[in-house]
Amino acid sequence: MLARLRGRQDVNVWFWVFVGPFFAGLVLFIYVPIGWSVYLSFFEAYNTVTPTEFVGLANYRDMLTDQAFRDSLLTFVVFAAFIVPTTFALSLLTALLVARTRVMQAFFRSVFFLPVACSYVVAALVWKMSIFSGMSSGAVNALLGLAGVSPVPWLSITDPPWYWLVIVSARLWLQVGFYMILFLAALQRVPATLYEAAAIDGAEGWQVFRHITWPQLLPASTAVLLLLLINAFQAFDEFYNILAGFGGYPPYARPPLVYLYYTALGSGQNFGDGSAGAVILTVLIAAVALAQTRLLRLGGRD
Repeated sequence: MLARLRGRQDVNVWFWVFVGPFFAGLVLFIYVPIGWSVYLSFFEAYNTVTPTEFVGLANYRDMLTDQAFRDSLLTFVVFAAFIVPTTFALSLLTALLVARTRVMQAFFRSVFFLPVACSYVVAALVWKMSIFSGMSSGAVNALLGLAGVSPVPWLSITDPPWYWLVIVSARLWLQVGFYMILFLAALQRVPATLYEAAAIDGAEGWQVFRHITWPQLLPASTAVLLLLLINAFQAFDEFYNILAGFGGYPPYARPPLVYLYYTALGSGQNFGDGSAGAVILTVLIAAVALAQTRLLRLGGRD
């Protein structure tokens, strides 16, 4: 039996031995919940996930006419407009610097990648309670105190909106290292002969990056942009954990997932509207991802 499993004619058996558990988990924990959410979105479902009253597209109408839901989409636009290009630029710059380092390169790779292993919840709580605490004992306010600056209420819901700096800095610390690794992998695939030819022609610095490095990084750059945009849509942990407990969520500081969380699991537990909003958000993510893919020709022959 063991000999047969090792034979080429039974290679599919080994495929399902290794892939089967992951495929089963994907179906059970991803596709089944998605399908059930789509089903719930057509029913009235308060405090129950086994609805009986069919309401058609009423839940979708409620969500699309809900000003709070539209404001949450605007929050995403503001968040993505800053976090996507900033993360892209920092991760690319970090990858270029690490790639050019000839001493302790493995150490710097590990240092920049280490935050990726940290939980978003843990990082959000550290940012909230230690680094950007509104008290003078917080790390940032302690440094400002040394410079003679009064403590800043970083998480206050009043103007100025300092909480955006806290949220964005936490997200940058958590994800720059991951995309740096993607750019490093792409940089290692650039043929060394191209740089040698550029050196012979006298090109250096910005000219080398513009005419050799950047064109070779276009496929990886397109994939990074797509991943960054999808991750911005899925922002939840930092908003929920950093702003919770500070007098509610300020205007334009509640992204779609936080809004849907309180809609479905808040005091009303409206699973019908929550499911409809989740479907709308999923369709929106898919449409934006498809548009970006077509626009940037991800996977195209050119």
